[in-house]
Amino acid sequence: MKPKAQLAFSMDDCIGELIAGVDEAGRGPLAGDVVAAAVILPIDCHLPGLNDSKMLGEKKREKLYGQICESALAWSVARASVSEIDSLNILRASLLAMTRAVEGLVLQPDYVYVDGNRCPPWHHRSQAVVKGDSRILSIAAASVLAKVTRDRELVALDARYPGYGLARHKGYPTTEHLKALQDHGVTPLHRRSFAPVARVLETTGVKLSKSQ
Repeated sequence: MKPKAQLAFSMDDCIGELIAGVDEAGRGPLAGDVVAAAVILPIDCHLPGLNDSKMLGEKKREKLYGQICESALAWSVARASVSEIDSLNILRASLLAMTRAVEGLVLQPDYVYVDGNRCPPWHHRSQAVVKGDSRILSIAAASVLAKVTRDRELVALDARYPGYGLARHKGYPTTEHLKALQDHGVTPLHRRSFAPVARVLETTGVKLSKSQ
């Protein structure tokens, strides 16, 4: 019999098993890695305000990031690179990042809840949960770790690749980002397998960073 999930708002947890939640951030952007996190929380964990990271403001996510890391029995953040995204496709790269996140846990879970509609091809007992980041506490925690990690990285990369607005849109295909691609070209951060980037690459080529 499958253990009960750690429900985000009822705390109807399973007892005696290590339950991990896994989520990713960055499937939709045109630039940057896809980042995944895995979190195992204690049964009595209390994290007020924790929800799907997309429903939280930046300051709340940053605050929860520290609380999650302090409260978790184990947590791990992993990624799949831009080159892996382009060679595998974004779905497979996301599943690879999730696999790496779970493998990085110092405690291996007895059961894994995965946000979305499919689990990675692995040996773990697991279940995919649609909209799990708003239903299961450990998935919500993983969503916060993944998003905060990725957002921080894009803010830092904004200084290396000025003019693209990465700190504001985090690589997503906003009007500002699409115009910057047209004006400045494609950087090594951009996912060449994504149609908007491929179209620009055909005409403007690749822009190298200052360090290159």
